[in-house]
Order: sequence, then structure tokens, then C-alpha cells
Amino acid sequence: MSDPISTDGPLPDDAKSAPEDRPTAGPLDESEANAVRPYVDLGGVKIVPRPELQLRLEVEEGSQRVIAVGIDFAGSTLQVQPFAAPRSSGLWHEVRAQIIEQIQKQGGETTEREGPFGPEILARIPVVGDAGGSTRIARFIGVDGPRWFLRGVVAGQGAVDAAAAEQIDDVFRSIVVVRGSTPMPPRDLIPLHVPAGATAGGPAAVPPTASV
Repeated sequence: MSDPISTDGPLPDDAKSAPEDRPTAGPLDESEANAVRPYVDLGGVKIVPRPELQLRLEVEEGSQRVIAVGIDFAGSTLQVQPFAAPRSSGLWHEVRAQIIEQIQKQGGETTEREGPFGPEILARIPVVGDAGGSTRIARFIGVDGPRWFLRGVVAGQGAVDAAAAEQIDDVFRSIVVVRGSTPMPPRDLIPLHVPAGATAGGPAAVPPTASV
């Protein structure tokens, strides 16, 4: 299990949160990625294909826009969303506090801890509509990059088993974020699209949100 978050001193809410080796180990910005490596192009993110990895694109009803990428791999599910962010500041510290507040309002439980990407949330979330009071466990992870923020939600084995977590975390590390040059307000979802030959839809790992 990961160690609790250090309390040596609070960081500003807008400080960037990312592993020190992010520019080389990922998640990568498009400018940092290997140009000749094969990727599945989903617009705002590119995914490295690997055996047994399955992609699901989650579509918002009504607008029919793609709002999240769902990844199934090695007994885990990973939902990712890329957002525009300021050049010199980050979003994860503030967003993390909002996620905790939202889950607690739903009657769930949260624990903040230090993970491989920095601070993360381990949450026990009530299953909506289940009169038996069952819950599901999820990990919320986030990384601030250059002008973008990448949020991930891990469910399945990757939320409860250390070895499985390493495997799905490696998938998150391999993601390339394509911010583009179009001006966007911070927190706006970077546009995603369906790649050739793929289908959109499918159940989300957690209820998707189109904004942070």
C-alpha cells in the first residue's frame, strides 16, 4: 500500500502535481512523445496499443460528443479525460478536493495517499440504486502537464491489488496528451474523437464527468 501524504507543508492549490520523471516516463505531452511509435489516435489523447487492451469511448447523451476514454486491461478499468490547463499552474490539488467533497456528499469514504503519480484518492463509492448498500472501490489519479491536466479513475483489480495497479498505472504512464494550439479555457475537456474502425459507447468505470 502507498504511504500517507506527507504533511511537511501544504502546497498551493494551483501548484503543478506530477512525477519528477513525467517528461520522460509519462504521461507525455505530444511534443515529448516518440514520433515513430504507433499510437491509437483519439484526438486529445493517444494510446499505445498492447495485447489484451480494449478501448471504450464514452459518449454524452444528447450532444453525442466523446467525453472519456475507457480502457480495459489486465482485470482493471481506467477512465481517462484530458483537460486544458494554465501554462504555469496546475489543477490536480484543487480538483482532488472537489472529488473528495462530491464523494462524501454521496455517502462514500475517501483516503488521500501518496501514489506513483503523486497525491491520489482511494474511494469507496456507494452503488447508485442498490438497496443493499453495496459499494465499489476506485482510485482517482491526476497529472498536471504543460497546458493540460490528465485525470484517471481506476476500478477493478487495479484499485485493490498492488501488482494489478502497477500494470494499469503503466498504461496511464504511456498516454500521450495532445493539447493542440487552439485557445481553450482552463478545465475545458480537450476534444476526443472516435478513431477509424472503432465504436463509441459502453459502460463507464465510474459515472463520467465532462468537466473538472
